[in-house]
Amino acid sequence: MTATDSHPTLVATSRRSVGRTVRAYVALTKPRIIETLLVTTVPTMFLAAGGLPPAWLVVATLVGGTMAAGSANTLNCYIDRDIDQVMHRTRRRPLATGEVTPREAVVFGVVLGVLSVLWLGLLVNWLAAGLALAAHLFYVFVYTLLLKRRTPQNIVWGGAAGCMQVLIGWAAVTGSLAWAPFVLFMVIFLWTPPHYWPLSMRFEDDYATAGVPMLPVVASDVSVARQVVLYSWGMVLASLVLVPVAPTGPVYAVSAVVLGGVFLLEAHRLLSRAKAGVVGAKLKPMRLFHYSITYVSLLFVAVAVDPFIRF
Repeated sequence: MTATDSHPTLVATSRRSVGRTVRAYVALTKPRIIETLLVTTVPTMFLAAGGLPPAWLVVATLVGGTMAAGSANTLNCYIDRDIDQVMHRTRRRPLATGEVTPREAVVFGVVLGVLSVLWLGLLVNWLAAGLALAAHLFYVFVYTLLLKRRTPQNIVWGGAAGCMQVLIGWAAVTGSLAWAPFVLFMVIFLWTPPHYWPLSMRFEDDYATAGVPMLPVVASDVSVARQVVLYSWGMVLASLVLVPVAPTGPVYAVSAVVLGGVFLLEAHRLLSRAKAGVVGAKLKPMRLFHYSITYVSLLFVAVAVDPFIRF
């Protein structure tokens, strides 16, 4: 009889401990954010290839992109661990609860970042690796360290890091850049504020308590909603620019018009409720937040499908 056989409770506890530790490290990478980023990468690769890119290239790009984004998110958690402890939405993050120590998070984030650049450089190409590194540095140093706690425009410029995935996807296939991925870059850049500000409106008290000057903390609901409408119009117009630039066919064009129309409808409804003096949960900012995820997902599905359906 072995030591482990005689102590089954210790074995079970050890397994639970290992599983909990793995889940904590995964949580540091913010998987839900990574999912949104990768949703834009693969369709862009389809568009760049004019069809199906090599499967191995897609997998290599997704793995490298996941590691790069996970590294940046981990270091973001390390830097923001103080405010994560006081915000209801983030107080269960591993660094806030103590499941992972600050030193462990830094080591994990840095190692993951280095591996992501080497992975993309050696298995994809060095342009894609360089773009991933630029996005990583921008998110950590420009957004998290410089902008987030200093300006209500933080998410506007900080969102540029998330836009880099479309450039990485295009560069992975072609080894170069073109106007089409920059148009998609602008779509996501303009999408980020009307996606994130409604969420900030819902958790306005959290950000105020943490001393983070998100726009809803320092401006009225009407002002925020007007900004949401403005960026939403810019996003929809940018999405239509892809039609002649890519060029794309009717599948994408119709999708961009219909999906964009619904987005604008929800944005204007939010503004109408704000102007009517509706506050709190009745303002329903999360309706636009949830639809914004549907919008970007379906729009990029159309980007992916369009090369295969041309009339």
